[in-house]
Amino acid sequence: MGWPIITTVLISSMSAPHTAHTIGTRQIFETWWPLAGSWMLMGIELPLVSVVMGRLADPEIHLAAYGGIVFPLSLLIEAPIIMMLAASTALSQNWQAYRLLRRFMIQAATCLTGLHILIAFTPLYDILVIDMLGVPSDIIAPGRDGLQLMTPWTAAIALRRFQQGVLIRFGKSRVVASGTAVRLITHISALTTGYMIGTLPGIIVATSAMVAGVIAEAILINRFVQPILRQMPHTALPQHTPLTIKTLTQFYAPLALTPMLNLMVLPLASAALSRMPMAVESLAVLPVLMGLSFTIRSMGLAFHEVVLTYLDQPDVIPSLQQFARFLAIGTSSLLFTITATPLSHIWFSTVAGLSPPLTTLGENALWLVVFLPALTVMESWYQGLLVHSHMTRAVTKSVFVYLVVTTSVLLTGVVSGLSPGLYVSVSATFLGFLMQTIWLHRHSQPILDRLTVSRAQPEKTMPRTGP
Repeated sequence: MGWPIITTVLISSMSAPHTAHTIGTRQIFETWWPLAGSWMLMGIELPLVSVVMGRLADPEIHLAAYGGIVFPLSLLIEAPIIMMLAASTALSQNWQAYRLLRRFMIQAATCLTGLHILIAFTPLYDILVIDMLGVPSDIIAPGRDGLQLMTPWTAAIALRRFQQGVLIRFGKSRVVASGTAVRLITHISALTTGYMIGTLPGIIVATSAMVAGVIAEAILINRFVQPILRQMPHTALPQHTPLTIKTLTQFYAPLALTPMLNLMVLPLASAALSRMPMAVESLAVLPVLMGLSFTIRSMGLAFHEVVLTYLDQPDVIPSLQQFARFLAIGTSSLLFTITATPLSHIWFSTVAGLSPPLTTLGENALWLVVFLPALTVMESWYQGLLVHSHMTRAVTKSVFVYLVVTTSVLLTGVVSGLSPGLYVSVSATFLGFLMQTIWLHRHSQPILDRLTVSRAQPEKTMPRTGP
């Protein structure tokens, strides 16, 4: 039912007459591919974790603890600093702005790390996991161990994303991919060591590898950015308003709220899955399925920073639209090919090492997320238009749409109790993304029209305000 809507929105919003422009699709591709490679390398981490945990003792228990407790709670805690990448890319124009953003990042990372410690090491864990999420009793203890090991995660992510934004802003996107490669190598090394030892619980091996990889990348990216900082302009250009704590707060607060609302779905899904048929099986398959989906979707996530990088350039919109169209079609076609061929069975059974019943469960559910990669590209394009225009509140409102739709579908699944939780969860995710993308399309279209008209008539272009 949703497929014709996706096709209609994709063609109508991203098709445009191709005119002469200074920034072509080739240059956009050259900026995009290192970022996409970085996102894909990060996306590979979750499947690798699933592969190793699936071959250690009690794989269903530890996969369920990771996918149902550790990963969603860790992501929810770090959510306020996830958009630090977008903020740094958009605002790190000079040394004064950089210092203000850096101070803001350090304060946010400190507070969020304190929250992580509070949840992982105090009775608050029992309140959240047992009383609120209601997860199966078998995964409570391993979930606690894993969450405690993930304590450095948020601070490392904050530093990494902040400095990556500076690199992207000053045309060093390839360096970002190099840092992610080091992260992946560290991650694989830790997973391999844990697997060879053989006696460590899967949740310990997985979380240790995740933390080690993120810390290694954060250290390396921090070193890569130093030459840029030494050459960075000290003050804002005349056409830009100097960044202040007030303007930063107005800009970033809605952005911080956006991933928080978005990621609230993860613990909500865990709670819902725990109350639906085949709870442990669904929680075990979910990280394997979403790991594959995210790896392909990550190519679309990288497009967001590309949009922010180039929207200031004249006559770039047709090229961005064309690139987005090809990327959306290409990524969903790739996932469709995997889903419709024996590659899906190879992924769940041979690569992830799931049992035959879990493999069948995952293969069937994969059909429900085939169009998520296309939605991700479209979402990046629309959000880029809104963030570029400093309409960050509109982005936050779109996540409310996603949250309401997804929660409604999950509640329906819990009340009916007719379908395995995995099917309900991935259906809720798809429908939520679909409605959010349609909402973003409607609210970003006036911005696109205004940019197109103003750049076609330079004499009528108004000076941009804001940081």
